[in-house]
Amino acid sequence: MSNILTKPNPAKLAHYASLFKALSNPHRLNIFMRLASCCQPGTRWSKKAERACVGEVAKDFDLAPSTVSHHLKELVQAGLIRTERAGQNVECWVDPKIVDELADFFEAPQKC
Repeated sequence: MSNILTKPNPAKLAHYASLFKALSNPHRLNIFMRLASCCQPGTRWSKKAERACVGEVAKDFDLAPSTVSHHLKELVQAGLIRTERAGQNVECWVDPKIVDELADFFEAPQKC
């Protein structure tokens, strides 16, 4: 059985570290969780991710819109969320692949 502490994969560890660094900010973690909760109750992530407009996300937090935009940018750069312009709105959602990736990390850390 491989052990993450004795034979880590440096590239995978760096990737996970960048994900966790983005999520280490309480506001970004809260935004990520808000977007992750967009799913129908009792369902798991599907290929068609649920979306929310940036304005909807900003309303949920006691932050300036520019601050929310900054945190969203950080989450996008880390690969945790995706965004797409839809007319005058910008939609954002959690990439279902990233949820699976994080689940894999916590289920079997020795695979790194």
